[in-house]
Amino acid sequence: MKLTGERPMQGETPDSLLALHAAGYREVRERMGTGRFLDVGCGLGDESVGFTGGGRLVVGIDYDPETAATAARTHGGAGLRTECADGSMLGLATGSFDDVCSSHLIEHFVDPEPHVREVARVLAEDGTAFFLTPNAPADFENPYHVHLFTPDTLRAMLERHFGSVEIWGLDGDEAVKEDFATRRATAERLLRLDPLGIRHKLPRGAFVWLHATGRRVAYRYTNSGQTGGASGITEEGFALIEDIDDTTLVLFAICRQPIR
Repeated sequence: MKLTGERPMQGETPDSLLALHAAGYREVRERMGTGRFLDVGCGLGDESVGFTGGGRLVVGIDYDPETAATAARTHGGAGLRTECADGSMLGLATGSFDDVCSSHLIEHFVDPEPHVREVARVLAEDGTAFFLTPNAPADFENPYHVHLFTPDTLRAMLERHFGSVEIWGLDGDEAVKEDFATRRATAERLLRLDPLGIRHKLPRGAFVWLHATGRRVAYRYTNSGQTGGASGITEEGFALIEDIDDTTLVLFAICRQPIR
C-alpha cells in the first residue's frame, strides 16, 4: 500500500496521528451499542477490527478497491467484512445499522451533505452515528481536506439530518500538543519554500502529488523518533473535552434520531 501521508499506516504514520485515530475509535466503542456496526472510510481496517467479537456484524466501507481488499485479507479472519463503495452512495438498506462511524472522512468531500444524508439513511431509528473531523482552526494545510468545519458549522450541517446532535472536542495532553506543534513548525518551514503560493495555482492532481511526495520525503527524515512507539505517545494522551477552542484538534459529534 503506497504511503500518501493521509491514510494511517502502522510503522509509517507518526505515532501521534495513529494515537489520535485510535482514541477517536475508543470513544466510539465506549458509547455504542452491541448491534450492527458500520465504519464508513475504514481504510486498512486496523481500527475497525476492534469492534468485532460477540457475534456483532461489523462492516467497513472504503472507496479504494485495493484498500478494501487489503482490509478484508488482513482482518477478515477476525470477523471484519469490507465493501468498496463511495461514502456518499452506500449500497446498503435503509436503517440497517445500529451504529455508524465516519472517522476523518467528512472533510474529504467537496460537498459533504450527501455523505451525512447517507449515514442518516442507513442508521436505525434508535441508533447512533459518530462523526470525527479536524477542527478547522487547528488543521494543517492539507489538499485532501477540502471541507473543514468549526463546531458551529458542523452542528448546522448535522442538525439537518439528525434530531439530536452533540459536539465534543477530542484533544491531547501536553506531550501531544508539543508533538503537533513541532510537526506544524516543520510544515511551515517547508511551506516557506513556496513564498508565492505557486502550489495553489497548480492543477489539483499536481498539488496532491506534490503534497504526498513531500510527506514521504519528510517522513523519511523525521519519523525515526515518531513511529513504532518511539515517541511514547499513545491513545491515552487524548480525551474528550466540552470546552472547544481554536487549538482543539478534532471535533467529535454524536448524532441520534435520523431524519429521512
